Amino acid sequence: MLNGSKVSLFLASRAIRRGGKVGTLLNILIIAMVFTNMLIFSGFIGGGVVDMFYDQSVDYVTSDVVIRPDHEERTLFHVDELLDRVNRVPGVARASPRYSIGGTLSHRGSMVSIPITAINPRDEVEVTRIHEHMIEGSDFLSPGDDGIVLGIFVAGHEDPGMDFFDSLGGVRAGDSIDVMYANGVAREYLVKGVFATKSYQADYMAFVSWEEMNAVLGYENTEATEVLVRAIPGEDLFALEMRLMDFGVQDRVETWEDAMGLEVEDMVETFLIIDTIAIIVSMIIAIVVIGIVFTIKTINNRRQIGIQKAIGIANRIIIGSYVTQALFIWFFGIILGMIIVNLLFVYFSAHPLETPRGDIVPVFELSTMLENAALLGVASGLAGFIPAWRITRENTLDAMRG
Repeated sequence: MLNGSKVSLFLASRAIRRGGKVGTLLNILIIAMVFTNMLIFSGFIGGGVVDMFYDQSVDYVTSDVVIRPDHEERTLFHVDELLDRVNRVPGVARASPRYSIGGTLSHRGSMVSIPITAINPRDEVEVTRIHEHMIEGSDFLSPGDDGIVLGIFVAGHEDPGMDFFDSLGGVRAGDSIDVMYANGVAREYLVKGVFATKSYQADYMAFVSWEEMNAVLGYENTEATEVLVRAIPGEDLFALEMRLMDFGVQDRVETWEDAMGLEVEDMVETFLIIDTIAIIVSMIIAIVVIGIVFTIKTINNRRQIGIQKAIGIANRIIIGSYVTQALFIWFFGIILGMIIVNLLFVYFSAHPLETPRGDIVPVFELSTMLENAALLGVASGLAGFIPAWRITRENTLDAMRG
């Protein structure tokens, strides 16, 4: 068996040395491109887009953990006591309350009806990063501020064709807007700033200070529609969720993944299906291309294979030599493909792919790379095996005649 393997390796190395170098290099390049193609989609879509969505959810919408009322309640009560309890829990960096009430914003004939959210600015900047994305106005809200901050989708553009949703038609910092709250209170606000996070959920929000909401309600508000909790970096969120409940938080406690619910699951499942289809197509391409190459190669070497059989070389040794040649091309193709993939990662890490939904940096996981490399190895082995197996089954004299 060992001697047979040595003979297969000898025949394969001799065929590679005597074969056309250009053809071999092209075959290696084909494998490298197929390997890169298999990873590109999963890296950008299955990895990059999903990670972007995760980051946007945590940084702008829910933070790490969110506390919401039980399904039969509309608000969280005694929010000051709740905040004191939550902020004492090990693993919690900061908690921030939010209170939302429906309202209609209007400006020069344009109207938008959305929830208007009251925040404590000092707490909010500790749990989300919305304040880092102000594109109009110099500052975020400050405690006691009587202005309003709008997301870019609410502020909108003068050209309606540029808006994804109903908007105020191009409001900018310094403009005045009218707000009619659901409780019948009317207010005129100076727009303190406009933010653009590229999260379609966050960018369709409007914020006022907690003190301003107290004035709108006409009393000192002690309720919240939700409390966002930022965890200490590296903290296990599931363990933190359990710890919050152990510390007496009796309301609905959810990690950001639970809070986003089916939206995350459906998106990830969709991307996995598309990624699987892309991998299958790439595998078929690899098998067809390498199969054609080795079919032509074995047909051209038909007489040589017949002579090898005539002098007593076993079929399995001849087949092994062609499989070895295919695996040689696969091995160096994978190395070249990994170099290309890592160069792409370095480039896009420095220059992320900008989209309306956010900046995408591809994620190439080593386990995925090795898995795809193994799949291509199987495909390459089959592409080398099948043509050689078919030729070696022919009559020796027929093969020698070519």
